[in-house]
Amino acid sequence: MSVDDWQEEARQMIGRAVLAPSSHNTQPWLFRISEPDIDLYADRLRALPVNDPEGRELAISCGCALMNLRVAAASNGFGVNVRLVPEPAEPDLLARVSFGEHSGASSEEAQLADCIDRRRTYRKSFLPREVSDAVVEQLIQAAQREGAWLRPLSIESDKQQAAALVATGDAMQWANPRWRRELAGWMRPRRRGDGLTASALTAPVVRFVVRSFNMGSGIGAEDRESAETSPLLAVLSTDGDQMRDWLLAGQALQRILLLACRLGLQAAFLNQPIQVASLRPRLQRLAGDAFPQILLSIGYSNEEIPPTPRRALDEVIVAAE
Repeated sequence: MSVDDWQEEARQMIGRAVLAPSSHNTQPWLFRISEPDIDLYADRLRALPVNDPEGRELAISCGCALMNLRVAAASNGFGVNVRLVPEPAEPDLLARVSFGEHSGASSEEAQLADCIDRRRTYRKSFLPREVSDAVVEQLIQAAQREGAWLRPLSIESDKQQAAALVATGDAMQWANPRWRRELAGWMRPRRRGDGLTASALTAPVVRFVVRSFNMGSGIGAEDRESAETSPLLAVLSTDGDQMRDWLLAGQALQRILLLACRLGLQAAFLNQPIQVASLRPRLQRLAGDAFPQILLSIGYSNEEIPPTPRRALDEVIVAAE
């Protein structure tokens, strides 16, 4: 394969990678192409210092993009070798993906490729349809394949406690003016290609309202109901709580989301009890000894929703040195 052909194929795979979810749709990733590797970097200019002071969710988002890249590579017939945090002296270099021979061979990851474009963060009510034990077990195994744990909150009292933590987290976050300002800053017109979409006409008003008013009580009540009525409420956890663990969590999360999509499901995030540090141990007690990284609500979608905007590829690909 010529250098030009490799560059074009690498860009195509990165184009699939960036369809991963991220907090506030910040898309906090950068990629560098250098045959036969693609390096994944954290884009710290897109960090959320109030919502995510340790960069945990930033790393998880990048882990999701890494999983998409692996799936795209498998779909294109490549074998890959992934090294997490390959250069300790470069903390923003999160992963190096080395590509093997273009074999055309299929894999389990390749079967998930058509779900990359169809996966959505579903913020509406799910259909009142049970998620079967067989499907739940497949999702659990998907997490385990990536070195993480998915713990369904199947006992009603556990589900209610988690829902109460979600509402408490909402109240604590919305009571913080700095958190509201940060959230408002990411409410942007779709043409910007990132952030939480608001129309060009209403975006200034929406930002003003979010900055100025504590809406934690009302939003907390809505999120609590969403958690309580979720067909499947589950905690994604890892054994450790460092950068490598967060990247594993991100890859596990995206594998779960893509598999769920393939099985006709979509998912939403209710991460408030993890984002608020004082609440995280209380969620951990519900989900076992591992460190909770994501609280997922999973179910069957009620309607099609449009994809969130994405930045242009030239904005996320940096030149090789």
